Amino acid sequence: MMKTFVHRRKDITEEELMDYSAFCQLLPGASSTQTLTLIGYKRGGVVLAMLTLLIWTVPACCLMALFSFFPLRTTAIFRFIGPMTIGFLAFAAQQAFRVSIRNTITRVILVVSTIATFLLFQWPWIFPILLVMGGFVTTLSSKRIPQVDILPKKIKWGNIWLFAIIFVLAGAGSELARKNNWPNRRPLNLFENTYRFGSLVFGGGNVLMPMMYEQFVARPQSQKLIQRNPNIIRMSKEDFYTGWGMVRAIPGPVFSVASYMGGIAMKDKGTAFQILGCFIGATGIFLPSALLVLFFFPIWNNLKKYATVYRALEGINAVVVGVMVAAALYMMKDFKTASWADISLNLLVITATWAMLSYSKLPSPVIVLVWLGLGWGFILF
Repeated sequence: MMKTFVHRRKDITEEELMDYSAFCQLLPGASSTQTLTLIGYKRGGVVLAMLTLLIWTVPACCLMALFSFFPLRTTAIFRFIGPMTIGFLAFAAQQAFRVSIRNTITRVILVVSTIATFLLFQWPWIFPILLVMGGFVTTLSSKRIPQVDILPKKIKWGNIWLFAIIFVLAGAGSELARKNNWPNRRPLNLFENTYRFGSLVFGGGNVLMPMMYEQFVARPQSQKLIQRNPNIIRMSKEDFYTGWGMVRAIPGPVFSVASYMGGIAMKDKGTAFQILGCFIGATGIFLPSALLVLFFFPIWNNLKKYATVYRALEGINAVVVGVMVAAALYMMKDFKTASWADISLNLLVITATWAMLSYSKLPSPVIVLVWLGLGWGFILF
């Protein structure tokens, strides 16, 4: 972005780009997508912002939607994609640790959020509760980030109403459809799931992954939940890992994986519903990002003056690291039914993926292709 929009095209200044990036880090959702949306907004208002959003997201979403129509998981070429995905998550957690865990309180938040997430992974409210608690705890101290020489101004929160109304209506509609056993209610449930992900994910795709895993893979394994809601959206861990492996191998935003997940969630209902699922997944995941960034940006110049915002972000980031660590450990539980040879091989793949990301300059798509190639070799030999 710096090279293209600042140095080459001169659409924005370097200071503006850094300001946009800092602002988007404070919001949930796809931060790279939000930053590009703001560049479009600055150059041509809401219309160009929406056009920029579409150009950035549609190609990747279409490609991931296409993947959902093919039974890729039945091929042994994807043998190493599952542990490779955990290796990506472990690397992301390590990088986030270096940036976000700097003092005693963030270390405590990290440990608590890791343990709580691991033990309550199948409880969907654990993520937002931990984010709120982490942000609250770090706002209690003004020593690290004091508020100085700032005259606080009243912030008008009216611009967030549309986002909140959609959030409430999506949740209420999904729950009402479940309780009343509406036929063909799955699209409503899917929109609520993906809209909630886009509204609560701090930290990008590496935090989206454990949230999706909990919702679509781990949670539906509960027999109590199945008895209460037999039509719950579910998918196999093989399908899940395949999607996350492939989204690393294509250009575009990682959040486009929601298009694939939506297609897989609707696959048993026929082609028309599968296409609808891809559309709902992509729309649900990116809509909150667009609403938040466009509605909050006009008040950003006031909001960024509050040290409380940055104190809260300190705790939120510590929770994000804890969620990533817990998710990596929780996903490794899938290996427990494998033989010792398979467990050792999976651990080797995780370690090798982490090492390639840490000590080589190989881009993510190349690493994915390496494991796909080894998977192909695994078939032959």
